[in-house]
Amino acid sequence: MARVKLQDVSKIYEGGAKQAPRQLAVDRVNVEVRDGEFVVLVGPSGCGKSTTLRMVAGLESITSGELWIGDRLVNDMPPKERDIAMVFQNYALYPHMTVYDNMAFALTLRKMPKPEIDKRVRAAADILGLGPFLARKPRQLSGGQRQRVAVGRAIVRQPQAFLFDEPLSNLDAKLRVQTRREITRLQHQLGATTVYVTHDQVEAMTMGDRIVVMRDGRVQQIDTPLTLYERPENLFVAGFIGSPAMNLMRGTLARADGLRVVAAGGGVDVALPAQWSSWLASHVGGDVVLGARPEHISLAAAGSPQAATVPARLELAEPMGSEIYIQARAGTHELTVRIPPQPLPPEGSELRLAIDMDHAHLFDATTERRLNPTT
Repeated sequence: MARVKLQDVSKIYEGGAKQAPRQLAVDRVNVEVRDGEFVVLVGPSGCGKSTTLRMVAGLESITSGELWIGDRLVNDMPPKERDIAMVFQNYALYPHMTVYDNMAFALTLRKMPKPEIDKRVRAAADILGLGPFLARKPRQLSGGQRQRVAVGRAIVRQPQAFLFDEPLSNLDAKLRVQTRREITRLQHQLGATTVYVTHDQVEAMTMGDRIVVMRDGRVQQIDTPLTLYERPENLFVAGFIGSPAMNLMRGTLARADGLRVVAAGGGVDVALPAQWSSWLASHVGGDVVLGARPEHISLAAAGSPQAATVPARLELAEPMGSEIYIQARAGTHELTVRIPPQPLPPEGSELRLAIDMDHAHLFDATTERRLNPTT
């Protein structure tokens, strides 16, 4: 296996029609995937993640920047010479071939000796639990089995890097969870350098050693799943990572009996911890966004201090068994709260919600950057 390094890589699509604008699809992406690392590119549709992956594969040309696989600069190298294997969203299996022949096809084209082909195919089939299905055609397999065949076809090539382009999007929810576990286990077992693209942030959080969050062709943050969740660098990452999403409350940073976040629409007036004053002094009077994840908001007990609480109205309670999701409205802000199972007042009742400020985040509303210190 080998590292994959993108250095200031950009992709521009030239306008084809008369007066059609040029489209900057990927803008100066810098990512290094270490040898044996599982890195996930995640972001909404149109963010440039699949285009980035296709440039690594050689299916898209690179407008500028450098792409390295191992110690080779591969910008102008054709896909077949890059020593990578790609697993697509649509499986791309040959319907007239058996599972065995699908997995062996690339090795057959290389004119590899038949005993070596047989050894590699059967070894991959054992790893993936496909041994009993080697004589079947793709139409005789389930969606999950077809995806495993596509993975097996990549494994037998023993490439320097594996590329996955939203491989689970055609599977139902239960099978998607099962298959992502199988891919993660397989990657750990093989120690394979892997670049994986998905729009599903839950998939990204559960699979990747590190995650690259993208938006509008630009990298927003690269970090471990836990760091992305606990210390998002900007508003986009804060809102994108996490399910349910982080609650974001817009307001003004005011100084009245200490620093406070006061929402223009009312309903939110939260006192900030005294120790925050040292790094927020220059932002007083500016527009900010207070962020709190659903599990860091709770129902305030009667008589509890009012410093970090907001009044709200209960709009909906969703029992999930081990927890309850509450939808509440605080002024103009809709909040999601995650609490343990407990009796609740009727919908429409007034509540007071307590925010755990040890886990709260503050963002500059203009730059969207996180204001909290990094440590």
